[in-house]
Amino acid sequence: MNNYKTIKFGKHKFLVNKKSIAIITTLFIITIALMIISLGIGQLKIWPQDVVKAIFGQGEKLHNLTVQNFRGPRIVLAVLAGAALAMSGAILQGIIRNPLASPDIIGITAGAALSTVGFLTIFSDRNNALTVSIQWLPLASLIGAILMGVLVYLLALTRSGIKPLKLVLIGVGLSAAVDAVTTMLMNFGPIYTAARANIWLTGSVNGAQWSEIRTILPWFIILTVLLLLLTTKLNIQELGDDLATNVGARVQRDRLFLLIISTALAGGAVAFAGGIGFVGLMAPHIARRLVGSVYSSLIPVSAMIGGIIVLVADLIGRTLFAPLEVPAGVFTSLIGAPYFIYLLFKARR
Repeated sequence: MNNYKTIKFGKHKFLVNKKSIAIITTLFIITIALMIISLGIGQLKIWPQDVVKAIFGQGEKLHNLTVQNFRGPRIVLAVLAGAALAMSGAILQGIIRNPLASPDIIGITAGAALSTVGFLTIFSDRNNALTVSIQWLPLASLIGAILMGVLVYLLALTRSGIKPLKLVLIGVGLSAAVDAVTTMLMNFGPIYTAARANIWLTGSVNGAQWSEIRTILPWFIILTVLLLLLTTKLNIQELGDDLATNVGARVQRDRLFLLIISTALAGGAVAFAGGIGFVGLMAPHIARRLVGSVYSSLIPVSAMIGGIIVLVADLIGRTLFAPLEVPAGVFTSLIGAPYFIYLLFKARR
């Protein structure tokens, strides 16, 4: 037990490996460093020390404007969206006990994208302006994500429990059907809506604004705190239904609540960053190799790795082919698709 440290949060206690604390601290420093570097890279190059000054409004006027208004929102959104998708994937892999589970593989992000495009289509006027507040957009995305997650779960449920391969196949099939409906909405909707929807479906943080950050941040904080308080229930879920029931857990109730948190995290990310693919699949696997399967460590490590993946993908997308910008989702998919195929072949055994 010398390798573990107990962290108290009110009435809750978390047993955390000391190695995990060091890894979390290191990843946090890496994330901050990458954010500063990303803030300084672009058509206008800004040195890191000048970036730090600009963050606090102490730099040159042009630097302040570039860092605070143009690059700042997209970089913060990249970190938040990546972290949310990664935590969503970690939850799904825990409650389903399936290494292939992630919000995009089983169709949750497709459901969120459909409701997001539907919201923009229904509540846009002839001038392509929203007739309701954009603050309702995360709620619309959340509803679509939850409905899709519950539908996939119910269709894959059998008397003997969830069949992993069946769940993946159902998720892929429903995702394709929902994508078709989303495309149809884009064709019937305003051209402006179709253009925005195309960006979201690919996954991009370009054009992010601070108003969007102020909308998604409360969702992110509340859901993250709830998830950290439920890490013990996630650990119990991985024991299997019979063992979890024997230790006194309310398996189905806990699973449903965790599924709602997972879909809410994915829905909030998709609402503003689009369907950035495979982050929810890759980040938890990488985190598990670093800190093991104890969720009090796995959740924060997954979140930071997810944020780093999207942040780096966005940085590459806006600098590698400059002045053209490639959506971050393109690069995460280029890496994630082969990784998914590898896991699929491994899971056959």
